[in-house]
Amino acid sequence: MKDSALPGRVFLSAEWRHLVMLNYEVDPEFLASSVPRGTELDSFGGKTFVSLVGFQFLRTRLLGILPIPFHSNFDEVNLRFYVRHQVEATVRRGVVFIREIVPRRAIAGVARLVYGENYIRHPMRHAIMRNESSLRTEYQWQLDGTWCCLCAEASGSPAHPAEGSLEQFITEHYWGYTARPRRESLEYHVTHEPWRIWTADTACFDGHAAALCGPGFGSVLSRKPDSAFIAEGSAVQVFMGERIS
Repeated sequence: MKDSALPGRVFLSAEWRHLVMLNYEVDPEFLASSVPRGTELDSFGGKTFVSLVGFQFLRTRLLGILPIPFHSNFDEVNLRFYVRHQVEATVRRGVVFIREIVPRRAIAGVARLVYGENYIRHPMRHAIMRNESSLRTEYQWQLDGTWCCLCAEASGSPAHPAEGSLEQFITEHYWGYTARPRRESLEYHVTHEPWRIWTADTACFDGHAAALCGPGFGSVLSRKPDSAFIAEGSAVQVFMGERIS
């Protein structure tokens, strides 16, 4: 765990598993208006990225102890980018979510209320096919009567990303930031062990990205991703948020 948990209250604990991560390079100006106050865009090798991510949210518990009836296991797909927040001599590296999709209305409502995140509800489904030599992971959500699809295939065994690699940069952001209009930004800590990954042999997104996130992101996601991998995932803890100036 690269960032140890700071003092604070756990909002939820869960497991995030089988994360499909498609990464696209973008012009930093494209994201400038979405950067929360108090943070700045994070980059890798001088390049700025957004990621389309699908994963399983499993064994979810509020306050780290309370199971949520009928809402413990579900899928999520999100579109995110990466920022930095300087706190004295420490740099906190985090993510900002442009859009988050879940299958249950209550989950979306609680996330909007507590964190101000851009959650919406759509019907969802997934398929995970794994044997000794290969892995295929697929997440789908229904939008305007059509199923959108995020998928990746890989082979071999998972391994921790190489030190200083793009895969390490993408997976090791341990903070979340929310931009709230006319208010201070919200910062919350997320802890988990570093993930092992499979580099994708093939990966794709097929769907109405423009209808979901706007025409600019539709153009980005219509391209072949600049990198793609599947992360094994782990147990996670998400802490209560705090305001930053």
